[in-house]
Amino acid sequence: MRAIAETTFDIVYLISVISIGVWMIRNCRGVAQYRLFGWMAVVLGTGDAFHLVPRALALCTTGLDSYTAALGLGKWITSVTMTIFYLLLYQVWRLRYQVRGREKLTALVYLLAGLRILLCMLPQNRWLSADAPLSWGIYRNIPFALLGLVIILIFYRSARQKGDEAFRWMWLTILLSFGFYIPVVLWADAFPLIGMLMIPKTCAYVWTVLIGCSALRRENI
Repeated sequence: MRAIAETTFDIVYLISVISIGVWMIRNCRGVAQYRLFGWMAVVLGTGDAFHLVPRALALCTTGLDSYTAALGLGKWITSVTMTIFYLLLYQVWRLRYQVRGREKLTALVYLLAGLRILLCMLPQNRWLSADAPLSWGIYRNIPFALLGLVIILIFYRSARQKGDEAFRWMWLTILLSFGFYIPVVLWADAFPLIGMLMIPKTCAYVWTVLIGCSALRRENI
């Protein structure tokens, strides 16, 4: 039952976010922020597929232990693509609110993203191992969490200042995604049921994508 339910959820999620992303790219009518948002959704879905597809195969066949390397590789790729996702979201913010300058903020965002990707690439993570160290899971997520915090703050402030109804909850979707993700990083190995928080985390990302899709439909079509 778990295998069927989780696999169905993952398939619906992947097809939905990638389809929405492609739709936004095709229907953006030259509006850069929506084209970028579409690519952001495609990166999100494609990156997650590298982890979720092997996981679905594992659950429906011989179990997770038989797919340790594939799952680790998928998690590695997803960690990088999620970082790229937030870089694209930062650029969406700049385009939507017509931000000029802010070189220090941009440098901080790219520094945190670069540090996150660098930490993900180090062999100490032991991505392909069944006993990957928790400490490195924490190290690589410190700059990622700080990057998320920056994105939360800029969207919260800009949406309030500009009275942007379409994006008024964008900050909350990101906050929720990190709120559900961090306990998984810290405690899922010791308490496997905590891993179930990845479901509402995924739903928060779907909400993020739907905000962009809804705004495109209302503002540009």
